Amino acid sequence: MNSHGITLLKGSHWSFERDDRGLLWATLDKRNSGQNVLSREVLEQLSDYLEQINRELPTGLVIRSGKPSGFIAGADIHEFLEIGGEEEALELIHRGQSVFSQLQALPCPTLALIDGVCMGGGTELALACDYRIACDDDATRIGLPEIKLGIHPGFGGVVRLTALIPPHQALELMLSGRALRARAAARLGLVDLAQPRRQLERAARMMLLNAPEPRRQTAIGRLESLPGARSALAAYLRKQVAKKAPRAHYPAPYALIDLWEKHAGQQDMMEAEARSVARLATGPTVRNLIRVFFLQTRLKGLGDRRLFQPRRVHVVGAGVMGGDIAAWCALRGQRVTLQDRKPAFLGNAFKRANGLFRKKLKPRHLRTAAADRLMPDCNGDGVPHADVVIEAIYENTEAKHALYRDMEPRLKPDALLATNTSSIPLERLSEGLEHGDRLVGLHFFNPVAMMPLVEIVHGEGTPADVIARAASFTRHIGKLPLPVRSSPGFLVNRILVPYLIEAVILHQEGVAAEAIDKAAVDFGMPMGPVELADTVGLDICLSVADNLSSAFGFDTPDVLKTLVEQGNLGKKSGRGFYRYRKGKPVRDRDAAMGDQNDIQDRLILRLLNESVACLREGLVEDEDLLDAGVIFGTGFAPFLGGPIHYIRDRGPVMLKQQLELFQQRYGERFRPDPGWDDLLTN
Repeated sequence: MNSHGITLLKGSHWSFERDDRGLLWATLDKRNSGQNVLSREVLEQLSDYLEQINRELPTGLVIRSGKPSGFIAGADIHEFLEIGGEEEALELIHRGQSVFSQLQALPCPTLALIDGVCMGGGTELALACDYRIACDDDATRIGLPEIKLGIHPGFGGVVRLTALIPPHQALELMLSGRALRARAAARLGLVDLAQPRRQLERAARMMLLNAPEPRRQTAIGRLESLPGARSALAAYLRKQVAKKAPRAHYPAPYALIDLWEKHAGQQDMMEAEARSVARLATGPTVRNLIRVFFLQTRLKGLGDRRLFQPRRVHVVGAGVMGGDIAAWCALRGQRVTLQDRKPAFLGNAFKRANGLFRKKLKPRHLRTAAADRLMPDCNGDGVPHADVVIEAIYENTEAKHALYRDMEPRLKPDALLATNTSSIPLERLSEGLEHGDRLVGLHFFNPVAMMPLVEIVHGEGTPADVIARAASFTRHIGKLPLPVRSSPGFLVNRILVPYLIEAVILHQEGVAAEAIDKAAVDFGMPMGPVELADTVGLDICLSVADNLSSAFGFDTPDVLKTLVEQGNLGKKSGRGFYRYRKGKPVRDRDAAMGDQNDIQDRLILRLLNESVACLREGLVEDEDLLDAGVIFGTGFAPFLGGPIHYIRDRGPVMLKQQLELFQQRYGERFRPDPGWDDLLTN
């Protein structure tokens, strides 16, 4: 036995300290890892220690983290990928449930002391304790995000959370996968107290020594748990989920609702929870969503926040993109000056910014602070003070050159100069600068607040430190950086435009917009291509298409030109391919759906063929980064793992043959790119 009454295992991830009041402080500090995750070994060791603790009971048990990065990030995702089948998955889940049941059954009071990130299995562990205290700090986030990986909580989280707080709140938290700050978690009842860091240990001691009655379900929660109310709530939740996630593509939300509706007793529900997760965990959706998680992690790692410490940003152009980029930077803590020659544009930009602040920041003082960080600047007075200058004016090379000539002499020597151009190669734009190598692309996507990706566009002569600082800035504002070689359309628009143009060609052929959009959404796209074109703006689509058509030798459809000439620019003008009422497209419910398989194949094959071309040309480093760019830049069906991954899953031979068939049927735009031969041999 060691001095604290606990025999430490060899290579232990846990350490223990017994204080003078008899409280045992258990600290998890997973070896050789930057964060705590619940691996098999961590759980096995915890089980052994709980047996020892049960034999020699302390006054109370505190579980805390020894990591500065947070409490517990969740289960070890890598181990999910190693699962061989449903029975193996069930065994792993049963083991986790058993350990947490050991913790819950301890006769002494138990408390989870949460400081920093507490996700998934970490939250399930905390729920197995009698009490939970969270650090009232912005870094603290508590949640059950398993649904984003295609599963739901499996270590007893569904059982315990729906018993702790009203089921409608518990299920909404799990279905959304959102994370809560400490105070929000306390208001919900997920934690007992939110305390400043300096008072955490004192609060833990007081709670365990006084051992108040643990929190119980509210009267509303008990009513919601009655059979009739369960069915009504479950039906409502299915309708809400169906608006965003079809059952065929994302089974996990429906499995969670079914589980809660059909299983009321704790033991019955616990077993059903384990079996449900075991079924989900071995399906293709989970593996692909885990792949997307790792792709996201890789993108985050491409930007080192320590490399560059920007404080001031100047944005030129207060249109939809420029204004929204400025608002987002202010939201994320930057001091931003927004320049435009038209005061009306500034007014519209600030109106949208205030809407963003109201949506993202609930406390009034935080909204006020964000608004104070965003300042109008008609004369460009912010240029000499900015660490980052972003040009976001309309897509005209000469206009951009004129702007650069005016700004370049006033820039700080070490300022990052960036363009948000969506299609013009960096080499052409840099001709307008005396020091052209300082220009880098920061290509955001619309809507800025929703789309996580930023393409870091670089030319042959762009210095490595400029690319690195651009990626660092992208991480500072909470976006995902993707280095992309300069080429017309870069990566995402280059791949997206043929897909959009095929949609317009289908429409010209007489296919209803509703039929085109349905085919794409049924495939797994978040929005149909016709509605997407309207949302981006048909004038922007036309500009990008014209730039790419001259580079790659295709014709821009006449209907797109006609709509723009008529002033029908899409959602922003109230009419495009659709008419819009209160910002929503007015759809024809009686529209003919046509041959949905043919429509879907034409759209997706154009996108896949262009993806193969971009991979062959080396626009990004490898196929994983291409998949990441298309997923996070277009919303390409995450459950399919990205276009190149999808090609490999479906079989490149079959898809290439289908392209050749469509080439004969519809024309040369379906000619397979030479890059297909590389996929066939690798």
